[in-house]
Amino acid sequence: MVFAGHTTEDMSRQGQETDVSLIIPCYNEARRLPGTLTTVLAYFAQRDYRWELLIADDGSSDATPEIAGEAAAHTGVRHLRLPHRGKAAAVRAGVEAARGQIIIFTDADLSTPIEYVAQARRRLLSDSDLVIGSREGEGARRVDEPFYRHFMGRLFNYLVQGLLVRGMRDTQCGFKGFRCEVARDLFGRSRLYRNMGEVHGPLVTGFDVELLFLARKFGYRLHQLPVTWHHVEGSKVRPGLDSLLMLRDILHVRINDLRGLYDAQPERDFSRDPRTGAPAEDAEIKV
Repeated sequence: MVFAGHTTEDMSRQGQETDVSLIIPCYNEARRLPGTLTTVLAYFAQRDYRWELLIADDGSSDATPEIAGEAAAHTGVRHLRLPHRGKAAAVRAGVEAARGQIIIFTDADLSTPIEYVAQARRRLLSDSDLVIGSREGEGARRVDEPFYRHFMGRLFNYLVQGLLVRGMRDTQCGFKGFRCEVARDLFGRSRLYRNMGEVHGPLVTGFDVELLFLARKFGYRLHQLPVTWHHVEGSKVRPGLDSLLMLRDILHVRINDLRGLYDAQPERDFSRDPRTGAPAEDAEIKV
C-alpha cells in the first residue's frame, strides 16, 4: 500500500522501543479513513522515532474493517477489530493494546491536525503526565464550527467545571495524550462504559470527563494545549441525545466518587490477558 508517495515498509523504526502509539477510534469511517491514513502515515514517515498506529474499529458495518485490514498488512499499523460498544470502549481497547511510552488518541476526521502530536510528545517527555487539546483560551481557534455545536459545548463545559473539574475550558476535544503508565492507571480506574454489551448507532459520550476528573484527583500534571480545530462534516455527535448522555456521565462520575469507587486499585490489562499479553476474546487484533 502506498500513502502520499511513501510505502509503509520501513516507516516505523526498527530496533527501538516504541515511542508513540497513536489510537484512532473508528465507527463507519470508510469515506474519510483512507485520507486520514495517508495524512497520518506521511507525517510519521518523517519522524525519527519508533511509532505505531492502532485503528480501533468500533464494530463498523461499512468498509472500514477492509480498509483498516489492508493498512494493517504493513509495518507500524495495527487493526483492532472490536464489537460495537462506542468510542469509550474502542479507546480503552487501544490503550491496553498500545506498546508506546506515549499514548495519544485522536478523531478519525483529524479535526485536530496530526502535527499537534509533536507538541504533545514534547510536553509528555518533559513536564506533563497528560496533554489535552483545547479549543478555548489564548492561541486556540475553532474553524467553521456550527453555532449549535459551540453552544452545546460551552453549556456542557460550564456544567463540568461546576460539578467536577474547575479550570478546564474544553474537556471534549478529541485529541488527548498520556504517558503510558498514566493512561493505564486512569483507564484502569475508570468506571463509565466498562464491560457493557453491544450498542446500536454511534455512541459519543463524556468518558473524557471521567479521565480528567481522575487525573486531578490523583495529582497528575496536566497541560492544556491550545489547538486549531476544524469542524468536519459527517460528525457522529447527536446534539440532543448526546447532551443528555454526557450530563448523565457527569452525575455518574460524581456519584462514583462519593461512593469511593475510584479509590480502589486500578483494574489493569482489562482488554488483554495479564499473563500472556494476548488480546481478550472479544477483540481481534491484526498486526
